[in-house]
Amino acid sequence: MDKRLLSTTSLVAMSIVIVLALTWPVTYNWPDFVHVKYGFPLTWGVHTLITIQGPVDVWDVNVSSLVIDLLIWLGITSLSQAIIQLRTNPRAA
Repeated sequence: MDKRLLSTTSLVAMSIVIVLALTWPVTYNWPDFVHVKYGFPLTWGVHTLITIQGPVDVWDVNVSSLVIDLLIWLGITSLSQAIIQLRTNPRAA
């Protein structure tokens, strides 16, 4: 496989994984507390829909968790690109 095609395919795949990891919702449906959590591996956002007092629309966003999530996923992407470059061109190291 061509080196450029492999790198591009890897970047596209990791971009899709990053978007899914940051935006995939997990809904917790308890009788008096319904909320949706966003983020993997760290939860950076919680959207509360129902509490014991009734329906609400409250967002709780943790920016530091979002930044750490981005650093983790972008670090994995950079590491995978470095490994691909070393594998396809071993004399460059």
